[in-house]
Amino acid sequence: FWDDQKSAMVIVNRLADIKEKVNGYEKALADMKDINDLLSACDEKDAEMLDLIESMEADLENSSKELRAVLLFSGEYDALNCTVDIHPGAGGTEAQDWASMLLRMYGRWAERHNFKCQVLSIEDGDEAGIKSATLKISGHNAYGMLKGEKGVHRLVRISPFDANARRHTSFSSVNVVPEFGPVADVVIDPKDLRIDIFRSGGAGGQNVNKVSSAVRITHIPTGIVVSSEAERDQPKNKANCMAMLRDKLMQKKVEEREAKMKSIIGLQKNIEWGSQIRSYVFQPYQMVKDHRTDAETGNVQAVMDGDIDLFIYAYLEMEAKNADAQKMVG
Repeated sequence: FWDDQKSAMVIVNRLADIKEKVNGYEKALADMKDINDLLSACDEKDAEMLDLIESMEADLENSSKELRAVLLFSGEYDALNCTVDIHPGAGGTEAQDWASMLLRMYGRWAERHNFKCQVLSIEDGDEAGIKSATLKISGHNAYGMLKGEKGVHRLVRISPFDANARRHTSFSSVNVVPEFGPVADVVIDPKDLRIDIFRSGGAGGQNVNKVSSAVRITHIPTGIVVSSEAERDQPKNKANCMAMLRDKLMQKKVEEREAKMKSIIGLQKNIEWGSQIRSYVFQPYQMVKDHRTDAETGNVQAVMDGDIDLFIYAYLEMEAKNADAQKMVG
């Protein structure tokens, strides 16, 4: 068992998740029993005892909410780290600037949760913003929390790049892939790969600028492209690329399997410009609204600073209700 450390840790972490859920459930049951016992023995004139019961009920309500949040992460891959790919849609500089705003938003979100956030690759825009970026976000339940961010994000604002100050609508796509690691069940034939070496365009000192250390790998049968320039060392960037490629091929395999089982039919949204999952309106009013859950807030600045848990948990609640409904039908 311990000969394969990585696989062993996957199982250990999964066991810890299960124990956390069971312990939380048993504690909630015990607290509820204590409250019922006190209510049965309590004299309604005993103000001190009534205050104690009220305090215990408040604690039980809070712990129940925490347990509910824990139970939302029941997917097979929810506990894993993930990569986040961001690509602007049509619209030139305005769309590329929107993509960079989303990049910052997810980085700030990771900071709020004390998750590690690493930019694996980034291509700067022609005038501003970015043409593409890939983030790696590491932390417990990172994929479970961010999986609902996959889709098209729509921005409406007065463009700072328009001399006539007209209102523009821009789009960027976000894809979220779990870091499967040792659980990835895919085989990659080296003959199916095209590997390109290039110079990094980002910050990182003289080595990054002068040495061709960045790596791009294309999986010819599927057309999947991954790149990494995060490391100063070419072999490390290649290893990053191979890990990302395995994850994306594994995700493709999982989605194909789920589609065959009809468990995601009608729920899965392709990354197309007509399937926006969320709108961010800066003008003429301020509102961020998720079109799947109807969750919304008028605090646009907080959202752009990474405060997106409202949308994350609303999506997870919706998925949990859909799963419960499917079980009842089944």
